[in-house]
Amino acid sequence: MYFYAINTLYFLHMESYFAHETAVIDPDCKIGSNTKIWHFSHIMSNSVIGKNCNLGQNVVVSPEVVLGNNVKVQNNVSIYTGVVCEDDVFLGPSMVFTNVINPRSAIKRRDEYKRTLVKKGVSIGANATIVCGNDIGKYAFIGAGAVVVKEVLPYALVVGNPSRQIGWISEYGHRLEFNENGFAICPESKEEYQLKDNCVIKVCS
Repeated sequence: MYFYAINTLYFLHMESYFAHETAVIDPDCKIGSNTKIWHFSHIMSNSVIGKNCNLGQNVVVSPEVVLGNNVKVQNNVSIYTGVVCEDDVFLGPSMVFTNVINPRSAIKRRDEYKRTLVKKGVSIGANATIVCGNDIGKYAFIGAGAVVVKEVLPYALVVGNPSRQIGWISEYGHRLEFNENGFAICPESKEEYQLKDNCVIKVCS
């Protein structure tokens, strides 16, 4: 059983995280070791943040949000209830999540929050918007300023408003150029990928 307090640097079992003195950490959060939380950020009750995460300035993590390990959240990002990010996700500066399809100030819709799953290795560029209820497949890359209004396939490269897929991308973040047989090699990692039936998989060596 963990014990958490505002700006505590240590919890039981000798796990530790860092929170800047201006950050607010509500009770009943779970925060993994070696995670860093920077200026004016607010981590709300019942949220879960994994190990080795980095949350920049003015970040809000709402109740029941789940962030996996090694998630990088840049400045001015609000992560609302209903969002789950798996390991190794990158959230660019001022990108936006939503959790209600048809918000109205005078109408309470807390029972209508939509779930959004951001799978392992996804990168979301600066000022992009993710309309709630649209899952993002593993290692997809959402370009800066894109407005995502439908599900994104694994390894997809997506840009524009409304967003559209313009190609495929490797786990190292390089655009994949497939040959006539449906194979491509990442120029950095040298890992091989196969495109078949509009689905990309990494070929195990």
